[in-house]
Amino acid sequence: MKVRIVADSTADMREEVCARVTTVPLTIRFGDTEFIDGVTINRTEFYEKLVESDVLPTTSQATPDAFAAVFDEAVAAGDSVVAITISSGLSGTYQSACIAAQEYPGRVYVVDSRHVTIGAGILVEFALRLAGSGMDAEEIARQLTNERENVRMIAMLDTLEYLKRGGRISRAAAFAGGLLSIKPVISINEGVVEVIGKARGS
Repeated sequence: MKVRIVADSTADMREEVCARVTTVPLTIRFGDTEFIDGVTINRTEFYEKLVESDVLPTTSQATPDAFAAVFDEAVAAGDSVVAITISSGLSGTYQSACIAAQEYPGRVYVVDSRHVTIGAGILVEFALRLAGSGMDAEEIARQLTNERENVRMIAMLDTLEYLKRGGRISRAAAFAGGLLSIKPVISINEGVVEVIGKARGS
């Protein structure tokens, strides 16, 4: 029985990895305009709109139906599934996948990555390596749950503009931070984003 690896569209993966993974997209909205992540909008277009738009984008979690369609197809083909999602502390996507997986006991396993972007992408690549070694879906899910605690992601925000526009910091704080070239350093801790320090310049 082949193990199929499924991820949602928030996982950053190299192009050659994407080709080996089934991706379930989230929905992105800029005001009244809706896009399907990775289908009707790519990353370059997203960042262009982010700069040009007067409103901040919002996202909607992948639905149980979206996961069910993928799980249906995989199980019908005789595969088992390991689905890796964005942190449950940041989105309801994990819960959607769990709801869909209830229809396939012993065939579909859902793993909360407790990460986002490249952190989730690292776990996806690890899952592919385990599947390639012949490990079954249940054991892959167990290994991912153990190893996710060893993934460390640290990022520096290049601008305070979006924190200001999102109401996370005041206009005065953003102005002062810009003058001093202060950049927040963030990490994912226990599945949620936290500021771990501030950098002066890059």
